[in-house]
Order: sequence, then C-alpha cells, then structure tokens
Amino acid sequence: MLDIKFIKENAELVREGARKKHITFDLDVLLKQDAERIRLLGEVEEMRKQQNEVSAKIGAGADRTQLLLDMQKLKQVLVEKEGELAEVMKSWQASMLQVPNIPDMSVPEGDSDEQNVEIRKWGEQTKFDFTPKSHLDIMLAHDWADFERGAKVAGFRGYFLKGDAARLSFAIWQYGMKFFSDKGMSLMIVPSLVRRENLFGTGYLPQGEEDLYKTQDGEFLAGTAEVATMGYFAGDTLEVAKLPIKALSFSPCFRREAGAHSKDVKGLIRVHEFYKLEQVVLCEASHEESVRLHEWLNRNAEEFIESLGIPYHTVANCGGDLGLGQVKKYDIELWVPLEGKYREIGSASYFHDFQTRRLNIRYRGTEGKLRYAHSLNSTAIPTPRILVSLVENFQQADGSVKIPGVLVPYMGKEVMN
Repeated sequence: MLDIKFIKENAELVREGARKKHITFDLDVLLKQDAERIRLLGEVEEMRKQQNEVSAKIGAGADRTQLLLDMQKLKQVLVEKEGELAEVMKSWQASMLQVPNIPDMSVPEGDSDEQNVEIRKWGEQTKFDFTPKSHLDIMLAHDWADFERGAKVAGFRGYFLKGDAARLSFAIWQYGMKFFSDKGMSLMIVPSLVRRENLFGTGYLPQGEEDLYKTQDGEFLAGTAEVATMGYFAGDTLEVAKLPIKALSFSPCFRREAGAHSKDVKGLIRVHEFYKLEQVVLCEASHEESVRLHEWLNRNAEEFIESLGIPYHTVANCGGDLGLGQVKKYDIELWVPLEGKYREIGSASYFHDFQTRRLNIRYRGTEGKLRYAHSLNSTAIPTPRILVSLVENFQQADGSVKIPGVLVPYMGKEVMN
C-alpha cells in the first residue's frame, strides 16, 4: 500500500506506474473518495467537538432543557454523518488496496514474460551423445514417481515421489538449509494455513484470490512461505540495530494454477502442492539498501544453482510481469534439455514499504522517528520442480542419473539407478 499523501503529491507517477505494469486502476476515483473522506471526517470531528462543548456547559450548570434538545439534534445528525463516513472509508480502503506500487526506472517495458530481458547466463546448455529422455520418462522407468495414483488420491496434478526421488528432495532441502544458513539467514518452519489479512498484507489479495485454496473457515493455503513470515512480524516495532532481518523459511505451498488447466499437465513443472525454502528480508527504509539486498538475495539463489551445476539464465521482469506490490523482480530459469528452453525456478523481488505499511511493520530510526521497514523476498529453492532440470541435465546413457557432488553427502551415493 502506498501512502495517500504520496499518491496525491505524485499522481502522475502513480498513473505511469500503473501503465507500466499494465494494471487497470482509476486514480481519479480514489482521489474523489479521498476528498469526500476528508470532508466528512472534518464534519464529524466538528460535530464531536460541539458535542463536547455542550456536555461541558451542562456540567457547568447551564440551562439543561435547551442544551439537551440541542444535544439530541446534534447526535442524530452525527450518527448520520458517521454512517456516511463509514461507507466512504470502506470504498476508500478498497481503492487504496488496488493502487499498484511504482516500478523502478530500470524495469523493462513489456506486457508479459515474453518481454523479460536476459541479464545473466551461466553454464553451457547440456548436450548428449545419446538420445536423452524427459524427466517424466526417466522417473517413471525407475518408479521414482507415480502420477496416476497421485491423480487418484489428490486429483489433477497430483503426484507421489518415491525411492531415490524422495531421497533427492530431502537431500536438496538439507543442502539448501546449510547453504543459505551459511549466508547468514535464520531458519524458520512457518504455517501454510494463513488468515486473509496476511494475504492482503503481502499483496496476494485482492487480485490473486482465484489462485488460492480456501478453507471452509475462511482461511487460505499460501503459495509461498513469504506470507506467513511477513505475518510473523505484523504489528511489530523492530529494533533498528537488528536490521536487516534475514529469514530462511520453509513450508508446504499450494497453488490452484488458475488459468493454466491445459499447460504443463504432465510431470513436475506445474503442480498444486509443493515445498519451498524462501528467503525473506526486512531492512531499513532505504532504496539503496533495498537494491543492494535484492541483488544479494538473487545472487544467493544463483550461487545455489551454480553449486548444483545446472545451466540457467536470469531475467529482469518487464512491467507487465510484475505483481501489484513489486518494485523490481528477477526470475531465475533453469535449462530443461528435452524442452530446449529455460523454465522458471524462482524469483527475487523488493517492495519498499508496500507490504510493511499494510502489515504495520515499523522500526524506530536512530533519530527516534518511526518508519515502515522495507521488505524483500526470493525463492531459495522449490521442490519438486528443480528435479525436472536436475534429472534431465544429469541423466546418463544407461538411464541412471548422476547426483551433483554437493548432494552426494546427503544422498549417500553418487548415482541414482
């Protein structure tokens, strides 16, 4: 959420931000609602002041009969005005939640991920001297996955991981915990089941509700550990000396994949239930600090992929591929040999105070002034999606899969067969 004072003072900048993000938002409606809010608030406050003045006169022994009549009339009008104010506030707050954050000047123009811009490439695209197989064929041949029974138990996009594929997932989690902890991040296991206000706070609502699973009690299953981690700090006043806070959060994740019914229906690219280690950072309200930490978070994820030996490239997301609250975002995409293209494995974003203003996460600066912290997040590693690139890139002619050296200590062997 942006500050209304900032919005009014920078209306054209806000309009330009919405244009660049290809988000339809009528700023004029919000500005009219705000003017009405301020007008009604002034009237209500004036009436309350008059009410206090009449009460004081009654207490001082003035003519009670006339004053009580005046008080009754005033109270009736005040109740009506308070009702009007409540309705305007409701509409105003709903509009405020729709205001997109302003993208950084360096964000490329574009309306979809097809206009994202490659900024880095690492590793040679894997070549084979034999006919390679897809991760789906390899995993089914070794009985490492069962998609038919997954669909039987969990429905469309359901899956079971078995044997060495399950062990490999545990190995990745264990190695990931050590790798990112060594970067100075504190490990947390966080809930997937979250209240609505946490999704509003992180910006996944109101726009993204169609992609969320909802319980009969009105709670939601989050698609990322970022939601619960940010909710952990909601309402807190942080100690500036402890900033930046760097959390490495683990949770199951759930996404309905709304609008993707016919996309990637086979294999492990797009599933409804998965697991993820997420990097989440809270820092001081400084654009320079946010930029520095954004690069650091993204580089952490790149180094993790490099340590596994999987070719990848990183892209800067264009305006149309940014979410409501993101100022800037990078996607890391891994090489998938059988598709002959890079596929997204994770992203790194920063938000300035968009999320923390909604969640009321502040710190007291050295000068004593309360400020909203800045927030950032980045995928550390998701499973099972990473298995797609890992299995396909490290497959051998005999059908086995070589295990990256950094995972061998966690797997207890060098080859899956």
